[in-house]
Amino acid sequence: MRPMPQRLSGEPPAFSASAAAVEALPRAVAAAVWRGDQLGRPVTATLSSGFEALDAALPGGGWPCQGLTEILNNQSGTLEWRLLGPVLGRVCAGGRSVVLVGPPQSPHPPGLRFLGVSESGLVWVQADTPAERLWAVEQLLKARSCGALVAWLPKVRPEQLRRLQVLAGAGDAPVFLCRPAEAARSASAAPLRLLAQVGPDWGLKVEVFKRKGPPLETPLHLHALPGGLHAILTPRLQQPSLLLPRDPARVPEPAPLAPTFRESDHALVRAAAATARRPRLAH
Repeated sequence: MRPMPQRLSGEPPAFSASAAAVEALPRAVAAAVWRGDQLGRPVTATLSSGFEALDAALPGGGWPCQGLTEILNNQSGTLEWRLLGPVLGRVCAGGRSVVLVGPPQSPHPPGLRFLGVSESGLVWVQADTPAERLWAVEQLLKARSCGALVAWLPKVRPEQLRRLQVLAGAGDAPVFLCRPAEAARSASAAPLRLLAQVGPDWGLKVEVFKRKGPPLETPLHLHALPGGLHAILTPRLQQPSLLLPRDPARVPEPAPLAPTFRESDHALVRAAAATARRPRLAH
């Protein structure tokens, strides 16, 4: 067995030399190389998510326009719109269409208008079975005819995700797969995976647990007020957590229930007192 080469004292670490070699590569090649302790640099374009904190945590500063992005949550059909609303509205504003495949609830056009998604820029593909949804997504990725694709795939196998990742990697539009939260325990070929939950004060709690770079240790808290509520909610109702007591130990105990009353002989008397004055029958 050949002995392992040993590094001489004073020799710079191997990764320093490799970093210099990466910088000497052509720009397109160097952009595809990333170290595990750094955020990956985008090879293609990205679209801003509309949330400054989220853009800072995503490689390239936004949603990737190539490859899959998984949005995992337990409130399918509601949280996705609040998280993806800004980017979908920007896609429609640019004259491209947003395609939905198998949403759990019918799209609500008046609500989507608050996000900037118009009826003319929205395409809804109604697919009920997992096979129909998977087939529709594959055909849309091959056609490359949409500005953004949002598909609900609660049941999909790892090998099917790998095929979708290959197709999405050859496109030029963001592709979002909405799946249940328990899917985080299984492997996926998607290079970007997020877990979205309801946060305080109309916000979202987002955990970026897979990305090109080091894992995000703390979750992000995004202010994502549902569209249309800005005009009807007062400043206090936009931050309901301020209405709660700061010290739970100082919460006053609830007052005792008031004594019950009943109507008797055209007068209100206490039920307990009326019972006490009732004569006892002798046996």
